[in-house]
Amino acid sequence: MDSPTIPLISRRDALIAGAATATAAAVSSSAPAEAAAPKAAATPGPRAKLSLNVNGQVHALDLDTRTTLLDALREHLHLAGTKKGCDHGQCGACTVILDGRRINSCLTLAVMHDGAQVTTIEGLGTPQNMHPLQAAFVKHDGYQCGYCTPGQICSAVAVLDEIKRGVPSHVSADLTARPLLSAEELRERMSGNICRCGAYSNIVDAITEVAGSRT
Repeated sequence: MDSPTIPLISRRDALIAGAATATAAAVSSSAPAEAAAPKAAATPGPRAKLSLNVNGQVHALDLDTRTTLLDALREHLHLAGTKKGCDHGQCGACTVILDGRRINSCLTLAVMHDGAQVTTIEGLGTPQNMHPLQAAFVKHDGYQCGYCTPGQICSAVAVLDEIKRGVPSHVSADLTARPLLSAEELRERMSGNICRCGAYSNIVDAITEVAGSRT
C-alpha cells in the first residue's frame, strides 16, 4: 500500500496560517461578549426644583439633583461663557462668583444654592460696555487661547473685592505681611486659576492696573 503524500509547507506559509487562525479565533470569541454586554443606560436620579438669580435674572429650574452648578449654567441656562476645563476643581476655568465669593462651579451641586446670586462672565460686561478688568485683559494681552479667561476674570474681580474687604491671604502667612497689591500677593491669590498658555505676567499687569485705579 502506498504511503500518503505529505504536502510540503514552508515556514513562512505556516506562520501566516497560524496568525490567520489566531485572529479568527479572537474575533469569534470576543463578538458574543460584546453583544452580550451593551452599554447600560444612565439611571435617572431624583429631581428638585430651585431658583437661581444669575446675572440679575431669576431662573426657575427643575434639575437632576446630581447636576453641578457648572452644568446648570452651561446646559440648562445656555451660559457657555463659564468653561468646563478639568471638571475636578483644579484649573479654575469654571470660576463664578456666588453670593460675592468665587467658587469652582464644577465642584458644587446646583441644588445646594437655591436662591443664590450667581455672577458669570456674561454678567460682568459686554463687548460694548466691558468691565474694567475685561478691558485691562484686552489691553495687556492677558489671554492667548482665551479658554481660561472667563474664570481668570471672575476670579480677579473677586480678588479685588477680597482685598478691599481686607480678606487675608489663605496660603502663606509671610505673604500677608507684604503690600496687598504686590505681584507676589496677586499671584498667590490667583493661584487657583491655571493658564496653559502661560500669560501669567500679563494677567498680573491687568489686575494691578485695575487695582491701582481703585486705590
